[in-house]
Amino acid sequence: MKKIICSMLFFIITMNNYSQKAKEAKADKEYDQYAYVDAIKTYERLFEKGYKSADMLQKLGDSYYFKGELDNAAKYYGELFSLTQEVTPEYYYRYAQSLKAVKEYKKADEMLIIFNQKSGNDSRAALAASQKDYLAEIKKNSGRYTLENTGINSNKSDYGSTFYNNKVIFASARDTIGISKKQHTWTGESFTNLYSADIGDQGSLSNPNPFGKKLNTKFHESTPVFTKDGKTVYFTRNNFLNGKKGKDADKTTLLKIYKATLDGDDWKDIIELPFNSDEYNTAHPALSADEKTLYFASNMPGTIGQSDIYKVAINSDGSFGTPTNLGRTVNTEGRETFPMITPDNELYFASDGHPGLGGLDIFVTKEQADGRYKEVQNVGEPLNSSMDDFGFLINNSTRYGYVTSNRDGGQGNDDIYRFVETKKLECEQLLSGIVTDKITGLPLTNSKVSLSDSKYTKLQETMTDSQGKFDFGKVDCGKKYYLRAEKEEYTTIEIATVTAEESGKTFVPMELEKEVCKLAIGDDLSKCFKIKIIYFDLDKSFIRTDAAMELSKILDVLEQNPTMEIDVRSHTDCRQTAKYNMALSDRRAKSTIAWLVSKDINKSRITGRGYGESQLVNDCGCEPTNKSDCTEEQHQANRRSEFIITKL
Repeated sequence: MKKIICSMLFFIITMNNYSQKAKEAKADKEYDQYAYVDAIKTYERLFEKGYKSADMLQKLGDSYYFKGELDNAAKYYGELFSLTQEVTPEYYYRYAQSLKAVKEYKKADEMLIIFNQKSGNDSRAALAASQKDYLAEIKKNSGRYTLENTGINSNKSDYGSTFYNNKVIFASARDTIGISKKQHTWTGESFTNLYSADIGDQGSLSNPNPFGKKLNTKFHESTPVFTKDGKTVYFTRNNFLNGKKGKDADKTTLLKIYKATLDGDDWKDIIELPFNSDEYNTAHPALSADEKTLYFASNMPGTIGQSDIYKVAINSDGSFGTPTNLGRTVNTEGRETFPMITPDNELYFASDGHPGLGGLDIFVTKEQADGRYKEVQNVGEPLNSSMDDFGFLINNSTRYGYVTSNRDGGQGNDDIYRFVETKKLECEQLLSGIVTDKITGLPLTNSKVSLSDSKYTKLQETMTDSQGKFDFGKVDCGKKYYLRAEKEEYTTIEIATVTAEESGKTFVPMELEKEVCKLAIGDDLSKCFKIKIIYFDLDKSFIRTDAAMELSKILDVLEQNPTMEIDVRSHTDCRQTAKYNMALSDRRAKSTIAWLVSKDINKSRITGRGYGESQLVNDCGCEPTNKSDCTEEQHQANRRSEFIITKL
C-alpha cells in the first residue's frame, strides 16, 4: 500500500512507479605520495627571489596544508594555479579547503565545482563514492536472504513489525476492529490498527488478531516498539489523544509518537512525547539495545530532506534529551524513515535518497565509537526490489526477520515477508602498519598516524608503539583509505591504501625522512635536495632554466652559510668515449661554478671539475666498445652532479 505508507511517512505521492537511473561516477581521485625533502624556509626564500616551479609550489602548499596552516597553504596553492592548472584533481580540493579558511568562499566554490567535474562530480555530501557503480555494489550485496510471504497478509495493507513476547506486532488496514467503519481519504482503505501474530519455526507467522485495544483508535496506529520487560511501548499515531484531534496551521492532522505503560492486561497512561509538535511529523520509533536511545523519523526543523532519521536520549528519570539529526552520511534530500537498531549497533532504515533499485530500499550503516556512521550500504536483493521496501526487522540471534514491500506478487497493497539471513553483509579488514626511518630502517616510536576515508574525513588517530607499529583495528573491505604519518623533525607523508574485498588483514609500511639535512664536511648537498643531475642541452655546457632552478637551492644554502665551501663534481654515464665524457663533464662543472659566481658567491669558495665516466656508481661501464646492456635507470644513476662540502 504505497499510498498509505507515504501518508505515514508524511507525504502524498502518485501511483506512478519509477526507477532510478544509474549515475556512473568517474574514477576516484588519484593521490600521490609526497615526500618533501626541502625545508620550507629554503623554498620560501627561493620564492621571494622569483624562482618558481610547479613542483616547488606543490611542496610548499602541501607542507602547510599537512601542518594545518591553511592560510599559508592558500597562498602557495594560489601561486601554483597562477602558474599552471595541469594538476591532479586533489589540488582543486585542497585549494578550495584552504580558501575557505581565509573566507574566500566564492572562489572556493568555483574550485569545488571544477574538482567535482574532474573527480567524478563529488558533492561532498558523502554520496559521490557510493554512486559509483552502485548497481554492481548492490549486486555484490545481494543473495544473502531467503524470502517468502508470511501467510498472514490480507488484501489490504499490512506493514511494519516488531517483536513482543514471542509475537510479531504489525499494522494492518484489514478492518476497523469494531469501530465505526472509517476510511482514510488518501488511500480509500481503513485506518491502520495494531495486530499480533504468533511466531513459529524459522519465523513463520500465524493467528493474526487485534492487539492492544486501548492503543487502537479510529485513526492510524503503527510501528510500535517495546521495552525488554514488555511494560512500555512507544508507537506512532495520528495527532489524536483523549478524544481530541490536533491539526497544524494547514488544518492537517500529522503524526506523533506516543508512549503507554502496561497495567495488568491493559495499556494505560498514553502520553505524547515532548518533542512532538502539531506542526511537523514524528513517527516510527526504534529502541537501542540498552533502551537509552530512541530512534525515529521526522521532518522537524533542521531536517535535510523530506524526512530524516533522528535519535534522542532517554534519561534515567524517563525524561528525554534534545533530538539529534543523524547527519548527511545517513540522511539525504530524499526520504529516510523506518529505522531499526540491532544489539550490534547496526542501523537499518528505508530510503529513496541513497542509490537503490527503485522506490524505498533498505539500507544499513553502523554507528562508530566517535558517534559517526559508516558508509551506508544497500542490503541488496531479494530484500530490495524496484518497488517500496521498508520496515526491516531481524532477530539478532536466529537471523530470521521481516520486511514490508508492495512488490508484485503480493496479496494486498503492502505485504509482510519473512526472511532468513544466510550471510552477514559486514566484511571487516584489520588495518595496521609500521613507521620507520627511511635511511636507517629503524622503527619510529611516538609517530602520529591518522586514518581518513576516501573523502579525506579523518576517522582515527593513534601513536606508534615502541616498535614503531600502529593498529586501527577493524575497517571496511574494498575501501580506499588515506594514512598520514608525522613526527617531529621528519617530513609528513600521506599515502593511500585499498583494503581487500574479503575479510582479512591490511599492513601498511610507512617510511619517514628527516625534514632538515644535518650537514658535515664531506656530505653531498645534492643528496639533501635530491639533485641527481644539472641538465644541459645535448653537447652544450651553458646553464638551462630548469638547471638554474636546481642550482638556486645550492645558492641559497651557500648564502645562508657564508663560511661554507664546496667542490662541484660533474659525472656522466659511459655512452661515449672516455675522453669525450671527461671533457664534456669538465665544461659543465665549470659552467656550474661560473653560474654560482655570477650570483655573487666568492670564487674562492668553489672548486670543481668533471670526472666523466671515471667514477661510476654501478657496473654499467662501456669500455672499450661504448656499448652496455644496462637499463636507462642504471645509466641515470651515473649521470649525476655532486656538491661536496669541503669546509663549514
